[in-house]
Amino acid sequence: MAYIKPSWFFATIFNRFALATGAANSQPLTVAKRGSKLSQTIPMTPVDVNGVKYLVSARGETEWVKNVRANPNVRLTTRSGMTDYVATEIAVEARKPIVQAYQDKASKAVAKFFQQLPDYADHPVFALTPR
Repeated sequence: MAYIKPSWFFATIFNRFALATGAANSQPLTVAKRGSKLSQTIPMTPVDVNGVKYLVSARGETEWVKNVRANPNVRLTTRSGMTDYVATEIAVEARKPIVQAYQDKASKAVAKFFQQLPDYADHPVFALTPR
């Protein structure tokens, strides 16, 4: 599966900035690493479509995607608190409207990733169900 590796600046500087400020409509997503079981927290921009909250991987087959597949229990943190979810991967044929809504919400921040990976199959999508 396709993957766009983040630059050093993005992984080290921007992610910390986004976690601290909520830049680009982001919220901290916490998942368990599949090997160590330690927590991994990254900024994510969830999108709501028809009353369901989704996570979209703009960069493709990322570590967080692999971690969620191994353990679908995730946590999103907002200013009002934390919510635990169970993530369920969405089939490729059902991703289009979700990915489009995500692109509209995240806009310029992710546009280049979708130019590099234009196929919806390259962007894992997960529906979030509150636990």
